[in-house]
Amino acid sequence: MKTPWFQRSLAAAAFALAIVGGVATDAVAQQPTQFIGITGYRVGPYGANGAAFFGGFIDYLNLVNERDGGVNGVRLTWEECETEYNNTKGVECYERLKTKVATGPTAIHPMSTGITYAILDKAPVDKIPLITMGYGRTDATDGRVFPWVFPLLSNYWDNATGIVKFIAEKEGGEDKLKGKKLVLLYHDSAYGKEPQPVMEAEAKKLGFELKMIPVPHPGNEQQSQWLQIRQYKPDWVVLWGWGVMNATALQTAQKTGFPREKMVGNWWAGSEVDTQAAGPAATGYYAATLALAGKNYPVVADIEKFVYGRSKGGDAKLVGTVLWNRGMAAAMFTVEAVRKAQEKYGKKPMTGEQVRWGIENLDINAGRLKSLGFNTMLPPVKTSCTDHGGAGVVRFQQWTGTEWKIASDWMNGDRAMVRRMVEESAAKYATEKGIKPACMGS
Repeated sequence: MKTPWFQRSLAAAAFALAIVGGVATDAVAQQPTQFIGITGYRVGPYGANGAAFFGGFIDYLNLVNERDGGVNGVRLTWEECETEYNNTKGVECYERLKTKVATGPTAIHPMSTGITYAILDKAPVDKIPLITMGYGRTDATDGRVFPWVFPLLSNYWDNATGIVKFIAEKEGGEDKLKGKKLVLLYHDSAYGKEPQPVMEAEAKKLGFELKMIPVPHPGNEQQSQWLQIRQYKPDWVVLWGWGVMNATALQTAQKTGFPREKMVGNWWAGSEVDTQAAGPAATGYYAATLALAGKNYPVVADIEKFVYGRSKGGDAKLVGTVLWNRGMAAAMFTVEAVRKAQEKYGKKPMTGEQVRWGIENLDINAGRLKSLGFNTMLPPVKTSCTDHGGAGVVRFQQWTGTEWKIASDWMNGDRAMVRRMVEESAAKYATEKGIKPACMGS
């Protein structure tokens, strides 16, 4: 069997495990620099996913340096520390990166719900913002309780309620969900458990049956789980997976005769890494997305010109894929937070505390997205003290067998219910930790 392209790319990407934004001339070396610490992973059962995401992330940082000379004259530098998607190693990387420079690592993208939980209480002490774009602790959307954590774009509960709404539309309306059977097939980890409270609330509200089936890490064995699904005979399966679990689920669904057109994955179960590994078994499968796939965006063309054209890019095969685009977007939000902070604190390297203010005051509207070259790849994002997400929307796509095809507009799930549950959960956390909810300001 031919090795999939994304696995072959890991060998090519291995040299980048500790890339530091380089300097080419004495003049460049004398520029002020903004250091970005990257807690990444490119090996293990989740390595292909991490390679795609962090490939896009670093390619965008290179673009800002190569095309713009940095952010208002401040050049970007970075170092990537390998976590292997392991909580203990994630903490070790965080501790190492936080002391690299006096201004700190700008902002950390843990890219793991488990690692996010592991360093959640460290961030306020170290004054390092955490950007958890589409993952992490959902109630951190309430910045009055979690001033240092930013689940940008949308959170897990936005995702789950969006999936339920999408399924309802496919069934002909929310009233048609009454009496239906849904399975939540989830990664048995902190990540997989995040959507459970809101899925239970949706089941109670709309009258559908919900069966939740865990899949142990890493997820490459699911015979018993799909035996349960075959016996339960659900109308839909919601796939809340990551890494090898996703392709395994699609292939096992095919073997058991469950239609992929009745499967919807969350946005971490909907990339080419998953569908190409699954082969023909993935055709017809739906998944949520935070950022649209494709190369037809000016920012991608600029990266191909200024980064790959100068032999500074990563793996060209990843360009334009779902996770590469998402990683590029994550880097863009980080850069824009630095730029926003510079408006207040001056055109110089920003500290984590200053960047925190910048993230909390982002206003990336449709016009700004266009000027950055992202156009419609992303929804507009406007953050505030009370809303550390800034969008709350999700879009759906369907795998044709060769590519992702958009299957919906940007849409909200049940925003009112999500917000109520976010505030209730955040208030409980505040009580447990002795936190007095308030806007941090600066």
